[in-house]
Formats: sequence, C-alpha cells, structure tokens
Amino acid sequence: MLTRLLALFALLLVPACDKAPAPQPQTGGGPALWQVERGGMKGWLFGTIHVLPKGIAWETPAIRDAMAQADRLVLEAADLQDEQKTLALFEKMGRSPDLPPLEKRVPPGEVAALGKAMADGGTNTQLLSGYESWAAAMLLSAASQQSLGVSQSDGVEPVLIAAFRKAGKPIGGLETVERQFGAFDTLPEAAQQRLLVQTIHEAKGMKALYDRILNAWVKGDMAAIAREDEIGEQPDPVVEDAILTARNRDWVKAIEPMAGRPFIAVGAGHLTGEGNLIDMLKAKGFAVTRVQ
Repeated sequence: MLTRLLALFALLLVPACDKAPAPQPQTGGGPALWQVERGGMKGWLFGTIHVLPKGIAWETPAIRDAMAQADRLVLEAADLQDEQKTLALFEKMGRSPDLPPLEKRVPPGEVAALGKAMADGGTNTQLLSGYESWAAAMLLSAASQQSLGVSQSDGVEPVLIAAFRKAGKPIGGLETVERQFGAFDTLPEAAQQRLLVQTIHEAKGMKALYDRILNAWVKGDMAAIAREDEIGEQPDPVVEDAILTARNRDWVKAIEPMAGRPFIAVGAGHLTGEGNLIDMLKAKGFAVTRVQ
C-alpha cells in the first residue's frame, strides 16, 4: 500500500490532464463515512481519494448532510492545496547536491526496468538524478500516471474546501505539507532506494491499480482497498512506519483535543490495514461507527 499511497500523493505534483474522462465507476453505497464520538466531540471521518477523473458522483446525501452539520473541515494538510508552496517545498526538500546518477541507486538487475519506466513516463535519468531517491520515486510515479486523465482539481479536497468556505466554516489540517514530505525525506537512503525500486515495478500497472482503487473507493468497499496490501511486494517496515503508522499516531494526537463537530477528511489508505487511524482512535476511547 505504500507505493500505492505514493502513487496517489505524487499526482499532486502534476498538472491536470486533458484526457477524456474515465468511465463512471459502478455505483454503490458511496465512499466510506464514519461517525466519530468521544466526550464533547461528535464529528465525522471521511476516507478520500486525492485525485479523480471528471464526473465522479461521490457527494451522497449522507456526506452532504454530514458536511452541513459539521462546524469545520479538517484535512490531512490544509496547505497542500497551495500549489506554489507545495512545489517550492518539494524542490527544497527533494533536491541535494552531488547525488549519484539514479541508475547507481538501484540494483544492477533493475537498471533496464528503471530505463523503461522513465521512457514510458516521458522522463529521463538526467532530470531525476538531481533529486533524492524518495523524490525521484515520487516524480517517476507522477510521470507514469500522466495518461490516467485525473487531477487534483477534480479530487475530493477542492470540493470540500469550496463548500466549507462558502458556508463560512473554518478549515484546518492534521499536519503540514512539510510534515508530509518530511516523512519521506527523513527515511534512510536504503529505504528510499527500496521505495524507488517498488515504484519502478508498479509503474507499468498504474492504470489498473488506479482503476481498482477508484472503483473500490466510490462503492465504499474498504475490504477491496485493504486487499491492495496483499497485491505485489510487501512494504518495507521502515517506510511503512514513517509514511503511514507514525503519521496516523500524530493525527490521533491532533484529533484527541477536538470538540464540536469536525468533518475530518483523510486519504482512504489511512483507514485500513495495519496501524490504521480508525483502530488507533478506538484504542483512545473514541466510538467510531460506519454510517455509509
């Protein structure tokens, strides 16, 4: 699931594509939504997908009702929607001087696959070698997704932000975009290189992967999203802790003091699998009830 999260997060770094809209997924109950309660807090937890094709109908009556009742919106990182800031931080944190060529950072047996993934994505080692291995993996993932016809502007978060702004309700975040990039940036180089290799392996199957995630998400099929953990290579424990588990722990600390009726929206990948946010909230005494 780590490279799958990386794949979706990486699309925040690429512009909207002018491709034809993807087919509408088969309808179901709608994306997963939970009621979260403890003490003076009675809010909602919504599993999002950060990038979408045009025309995906995900605002069900239950979601709209929760948004209307909520007194504020809480995203993973409110400042992630600031494209200039996000790209500037990525360039600042993702680059380092005197890095070895990218092909020297993967095992010899992976060099040909790296070359093919770069060629298929329209990029090259000269461009990517100036980036640290985690950032190169993210850019390679983004390049491999150019043909998907999806964009951040069609994702869930911009719609939520527009609705809460129109209603005059405050918008906050569980962390900052710097913290998000920092989860990758502080990985040991060996772990970054393993993430790069996994990204190479999954580049050729990106469209099928995205289609599976999208169809599961729009139906609220969290079991299908969880099964993605079992497909392909097992995640590196060091990477998994930094990118998923540690961030989920930090989010619990941010949610614990909340009162009122927050509408908390985070990537659906954080709500399933080992060390997921829902289990961590339950362990802290929150009642978490699926309402859609």
